[in-house]
Amino acid sequence: MQGLIPQTPLALTVLLFFAAAAGVWLSGGRLVAYADEIADRLRIGRALMGFVFLATATSLPEIVTTALAAGGGDSGLALGNLLGGVTLQFAMLAGADGFARHAAITSFPRKTTAILEGVALALLLALLLIVLTVGKTVAVFHVGLGATLLGLCYFVIIAMLRRHDEADPWMPVHVPEPGEVQEEEGPFVSSFPHLSTGTLNLRFALLTAAILLSGAVTVAMSERFAGQTGLGTGLVGVTLLAAVTSLPELSTTVAAVRIGAYTMAISNIFGSNLLMLALVWPADILYAKGPILAEFEPVLDLALVSGLLVTIIYVGGLLIRSRRTVLGFGYDSVAVLAVFAVTLVFYWLNR
Repeated sequence: MQGLIPQTPLALTVLLFFAAAAGVWLSGGRLVAYADEIADRLRIGRALMGFVFLATATSLPEIVTTALAAGGGDSGLALGNLLGGVTLQFAMLAGADGFARHAAITSFPRKTTAILEGVALALLLALLLIVLTVGKTVAVFHVGLGATLLGLCYFVIIAMLRRHDEADPWMPVHVPEPGEVQEEEGPFVSSFPHLSTGTLNLRFALLTAAILLSGAVTVAMSERFAGQTGLGTGLVGVTLLAAVTSLPELSTTVAAVRIGAYTMAISNIFGSNLLMLALVWPADILYAKGPILAEFEPVLDLALVSGLLVTIIYVGGLLIRSRRTVLGFGYDSVAVLAVFAVTLVFYWLNR
């Protein structure tokens, strides 16, 4: 993508970055409204809609960036982009919690699908840590067995979650207090009665393409910024680039919370992070120098441990379902923001 954009001075690089970031933000906000309508019309659970469709759409910048970085032999940028954003995306969910209505965001989901998504994410993070400890150099041809295992587990998880969401074996019961707002109450009322389902799907696809294009520009400008300022790609991958490619998730998560689609917001983040782990496999296939996990930088160990910690915090929040807040944020979101802040400090201390 950088090769398609003429060279720019630092000031113009920053300006193009913010212009493209604005495009990502506006497209993501509208994408959620269409996703919510499509889920209701096609009777797709909001958890599954956020976990699979919305997460995939908002992860397109990461997919493109990872493919280009891995194919170009830059393992630090590819892995940093994929794994550095796990805690960051949960911090985005924690920030969106402040837009929830009078209660912690994790108190709203009625079905247990979101809990199972969190458990699956924790499992894959733990599996990756095990692979890095005992078998990151084991490979067939140049593709690591650990990366292959992550990719295969992702498809098993998708199938398992789909069956679980359809079966709906049990759900927590909460007796509403007077005046309390609940998610997904009442009969379905269309927000776009004048649009057919086909038109909605087309607009969803067009907005997804807009996110991809805008996201690709932000990624190219962040990489150019790294080169113009002399920052290393590993550090840029786990900080700036991870933040840039997570802009669609931030936009859609905030938009979902604002319209009361709390389950979709939570599943969007869980789904995006699971997809990032699964993308290690195709990144390894494109990386011709050997198993990509063998090039794992120490700074990413912190990213994985931090990601596992915040995942467990939110799984606990979904189980406890406390409605109490601190300055509008749930206790679990406050804890996640604290972990994210500490993680950032350690990133910069160990750069």
